[in-house]
Amino acid sequence: MIRKTLAMGLVALAALSAAPAAQAQNIRIGLREDPDILDPTLARTFVGRIVFAGLCDKLFDINEKLEIVPQLATGYRWEDPQSLLITIRQGVKFHDGDTMTAESVVYSLTRHLTMQGSFRRGEINSMTSAEVVDPQTVRVRLREPFAPFVSQLTDRAGMIVSPRAAEAAGRNFGNRPVCAGPMRFVERVAQDRIVLERFPDYWDAGRVHINRVTYLPIPDNTVRLANLQSGSLELVQTIEPDDLRQVNRNSRLRVSVSDELGYQGITINVGNGARAQTPMGQDARVRRAFELAIDRAAINQVVYEGQYTPTAQAVPPSNPYHARSITPPARDVARARALLAEAGVRMPVQVEMTIPNNPDLRQVGEVIQAMVREAGFELRLNAMEFASSLQAATRGEFETYLLAWSGRADPDGNIFTFIHSQGPQNDGKYSNPEVDRLIAAARVESDQARRAALYEQMWRARAQDLGLIYLWHRKNIVGHTTRLTGFVPVPDGLIRLQGMRLN
Repeated sequence: MIRKTLAMGLVALAALSAAPAAQAQNIRIGLREDPDILDPTLARTFVGRIVFAGLCDKLFDINEKLEIVPQLATGYRWEDPQSLLITIRQGVKFHDGDTMTAESVVYSLTRHLTMQGSFRRGEINSMTSAEVVDPQTVRVRLREPFAPFVSQLTDRAGMIVSPRAAEAAGRNFGNRPVCAGPMRFVERVAQDRIVLERFPDYWDAGRVHINRVTYLPIPDNTVRLANLQSGSLELVQTIEPDDLRQVNRNSRLRVSVSDELGYQGITINVGNGARAQTPMGQDARVRRAFELAIDRAAINQVVYEGQYTPTAQAVPPSNPYHARSITPPARDVARARALLAEAGVRMPVQVEMTIPNNPDLRQVGEVIQAMVREAGFELRLNAMEFASSLQAATRGEFETYLLAWSGRADPDGNIFTFIHSQGPQNDGKYSNPEVDRLIAAARVESDQARRAALYEQMWRARAQDLGLIYLWHRKNIVGHTTRLTGFVPVPDGLIRLQGMRLN
């Protein structure tokens, strides 16, 4: 079971309960962490994507069946494998009152591609240019065919920002973002709250019934659940598996469970600065030994009551590109010790693991710590606030990092960014020319069977040097009051406000 922190929970609960009672159509959403910057070009957290779902519409979205559906665009057409026409919705207003135009779309796509520090560049780097065809049409040109391109536009790479506001704010745009979503930005208090209010000129205003939404970062799972049960929150982003029975017994609450698109894993620093100069970072045998010391199924049972699916790849079993032949190795302490002896490392092997500071991941770290000790590792745990841990990882200030990815419908969204040598979120600077070659080949392959075969080859190639250890695929477990209706669970785990209302 996940350890409970009752005293901490009572303090936070009292603080929230002291707030004025929620007014009609004002909702409070509990988040697992505090998001990073609210600039879709520079952001990288999952909780930030939840806030963006209320703040910044995209050219396209996905529905509960993972189908691509129009949002700020009304459609698209491939002129040829390297030229895409996107038809732009007319009459869309940004939160600053400016009208979205084809020029706005070109501006935003170009910003995502070229802005220094952009985390979207790796998602759309096959794009060479975007140009205005007419007031209703944009043409995107690619340097080569790229199968996932439209799918990439269903997330932050497809978010359109106000050019006037973005130019005026520069790199401070995330302090007061201006987009074209159902809600507009009101305020942010770091580690405390993000407040949005209904935008009356939203293009799909008839489907928006919420007047105000307050996102509250509450890292402690027990505190988050206590606030939902008390009525201080109307919805929580996630409930831990060991709390499911308790929630299901509460007639005032409702829970939604769906398979996640992403994974939990351990990123290893193999080439990002001085912290990579360790036995773990420099010898694949040590990394393979570390993996063999871990029992994924046992951790899943102890911490998550067996709800998650152990894995050795980034793509979940529900995805057609999941390679069924790629399975996690069984725990083998003897083989792990033999690999360490072969590597000639000094025992015990010292390793530090950075962990986002929430209870279930701290417990995961403690279980891994005990497991790998039996194989000859001395694992130190470094718990950090989540957004700070991401910044540290980007700078290379880690040895190993217990990090999850929320996932994308197209497998490239789970793969290129993290294990291709040019991936913008490849924090450990993993580089394998054969892995790069196979990922690149899969990006331009449109035939599903041939593309799946390329990914299977790639998983086998990377198993030799392990820059990232995949652990399991999680569940999206969203809880909310029965007073809240219209919530539609989508496998990406985002909370879309359209259609939701309080009764």
